[in-house]
Amino acid sequence: MALQIKPGNQCEFDLLSLGECMIRLSPPGHQRIELTPYFEAYAGGGEYNVAYALSRFGLRTGWVSRLTDNPLGAFIRNHARASGMDLSEVVWTKYDGVGKTDRIGLNFTEVGIGVRASVTLYDRGHSATSRMKPGEVDWKRIFGKRGVRWFHTGGIFTALSESCAEVVKEAMQAAHENGTMVSYDLNFRSKLWSSEQAIKTTKELVKYIDVLIGNEEDFQKVLGFEVEGTDANLKKLPVENYKAMVKRVINTYPHIQAIGTTLREVVSGLLNNWSAILYYDGEFYQSARYENLEIEDRVGGGDGFCSGSIYGFLNGMTAQECVNYGAAQGALLQSTRGDTSMCTLEELKHVVKGGSARIKR
Repeated sequence: MALQIKPGNQCEFDLLSLGECMIRLSPPGHQRIELTPYFEAYAGGGEYNVAYALSRFGLRTGWVSRLTDNPLGAFIRNHARASGMDLSEVVWTKYDGVGKTDRIGLNFTEVGIGVRASVTLYDRGHSATSRMKPGEVDWKRIFGKRGVRWFHTGGIFTALSESCAEVVKEAMQAAHENGTMVSYDLNFRSKLWSSEQAIKTTKELVKYIDVLIGNEEDFQKVLGFEVEGTDANLKKLPVENYKAMVKRVINTYPHIQAIGTTLREVVSGLLNNWSAILYYDGEFYQSARYENLEIEDRVGGGDGFCSGSIYGFLNGMTAQECVNYGAAQGALLQSTRGDTSMCTLEELKHVVKGGSARIKR
């Protein structure tokens, strides 16, 4: 049975996402934060990345957040607008000159290599987004009058503060009341909250989720479902054990219509085995497997899977096509620097069809 997605001619947005976008500062190449004389600047955030990619693919997307009106906020605005994203529902706050109340969050990311893992250092406390409160955004107007086919948010935004978790619930309720499909990326971040906090909060939100997305750690830390037989270093991921875990999730929450999970086996900082599985309508679908995928920057791979698979669903593709698009988009996203997708729809279709990386002249 196909997902009941609202027709495009009844909605202003194909997808609307809710979340934080930060400015990421990374040393060039594989240098260290403490020793670099230069930083590369990127915009990115879990939920933001999904809307950004789908806008590049030609869909009508919007992103909702709370930003400070200063040059750093303008950096994010300019990046988003370059993709065609709608920012008309973003809440803008006045800058106090020093960031005591509201500020733009930063993160410093080292891109790993060999046996050295990638590392992210947050500088996001007191961000404008973390202070978002219920009532600041008129969700009933957005979903009821503007119209949204698909709403996407996730665990990163939910973890920022108690008020952000309340905003997620408020938005999801309005989405469901208006027949909008809701997806949620579990996206556990141990630096933002504990597993106990994540499980307690997320259990209150699951009732509003139609499509659930996450990796092995997410299901364990955010929903409390263990995947038996996983290697502590994630070098081997038994697919059948994943499927057993997903079945337990469905038995517990039978209203969930689809569950997607990425499978990443870490060979080294630059080499990963990458694939994905999708549970849909009582069946499992497995993507093509990308053996020894060469990684330029692994940050955002899961968001790539989200955007690719959602693109498939919004365009009426089969479940097998959706998981293939998701895995391929995740693989492509990891071939460039930064959190957001730089690939085109043409490139995505080329990889899905099994095309090679032979030079194009």
